[in-house]
Amino acid sequence: MKENLVRYFDLSNLHTTVRREVLAGFTTFISMAYILFVNPSVLGAAGMDKGAVFTATALASALGCILMGILAKYPIAIAPGLGVNAFFTYSVVIGMKIKWETALAGVFVASLIFMLITILKLREAIINAIPRNLKLAIAAGIGLFIAFLGLHDGGLIVANKSTVVGLGSFGVGTTWLTIFGLLVTAILMVRKVPGAIFIGMVATAILGLLTGLIDAPSAIISSAPSLKPTFLVGAFHVGDINSLQLLVVVLTFLLVTFFDTAGTLVGLAEQAGFMVNNKMPRVGRALLADSSSMLVGSLLGTSPTSAYVESSAGIAVGGRSGLTAVTTGLLFIVGLFFSPLLAVVTTQVTAPALIIVGVLMAQSLREIQWDKLEVAIPAFLIVLGMPLTYSISDGIALGFIVYPITMIAAKRGKEVHPLMYALFFVFVLFIWILNQ
Repeated sequence: MKENLVRYFDLSNLHTTVRREVLAGFTTFISMAYILFVNPSVLGAAGMDKGAVFTATALASALGCILMGILAKYPIAIAPGLGVNAFFTYSVVIGMKIKWETALAGVFVASLIFMLITILKLREAIINAIPRNLKLAIAAGIGLFIAFLGLHDGGLIVANKSTVVGLGSFGVGTTWLTIFGLLVTAILMVRKVPGAIFIGMVATAILGLLTGLIDAPSAIISSAPSLKPTFLVGAFHVGDINSLQLLVVVLTFLLVTFFDTAGTLVGLAEQAGFMVNNKMPRVGRALLADSSSMLVGSLLGTSPTSAYVESSAGIAVGGRSGLTAVTTGLLFIVGLFFSPLLAVVTTQVTAPALIIVGVLMAQSLREIQWDKLEVAIPAFLIVLGMPLTYSISDGIALGFIVYPITMIAAKRGKEVHPLMYALFFVFVLFIWILNQ
């Protein structure tokens, strides 16, 4: 058994061992296990059954990780992405007042397109058409949006009639629970403790239980929650996608997931030293694993999946092969039997995780060419537009509309890819439709 693993994953040439790869897989799982509880919380706000989303999240993550490990042989984990799940809930369902069943159908259609363009090898070409500065801005903007959600959910930022927003009340116990979780997680992150986000959530939940701010669960281990409330719902509601507004939603699911996965894959490949002549070997297989996970996830009942930056934790402890990702996937299956803990994971428990992940995603700001206004202005509108409009799609629209204009003004119009001009008209229509 061990010899077969060494041979299949080429562990000898990668200068690693089965033990090291398994440890790396466990480290990656601990670092991203929070998604099992955060994703049901976020999608639950859209009206979806949290138990079903929990099971869908675990299964889609397990499938994505195992496929990534076996097909592409990379130590990169896949799970429903933070950011795109926020877009699903807060922009599409709550903001546009679209039923979650229809939104899930949008994910299903986007995943079919995702699969098709991956098989036809068009995905790389489409990704390349989007300027790198705007890709960086989208990642950072989603980070700020996620952080803003965390600050609001935790009670640190509240609505204020005089100043639009303001500090929340520090006389509320749950607000201090958020502050405690944020400080613990921040300290652990600074100290580079593996699984810092997950440990911070556990510490916050324990304090909440001890102080009575969180009610104790009736059990810890149980059978996996039923998928029935969400299973195949997306496929059955495809007919609901019958307007230009919903087609733009599908496009946005496609674009957001594009940028998230592509950027993360390249970044992790750079960290692990996989890049060869500025290209990522077996990238087609990695993209196929990702798109397959997204398709299955949409049928099970969860928002789009993507490669996880937390995979860097496993890579940092020596993970270099697909065995790391397979280990992470198997641990997600084990995690299926801990659904009762969902009751303990309140918004105050997940808020610090959202804020810290926002910090990590905002790091891409440093790579934007701020000295070139023709790209800095649209990038800034994307970054600032997402949290201020409370919409990821609106932020993307602002930047994509302005970008061709500023590039033409800078006499660089010929450098703009034809697809970007096409997206200009798409997002002008998008903004017009939203404001009818």
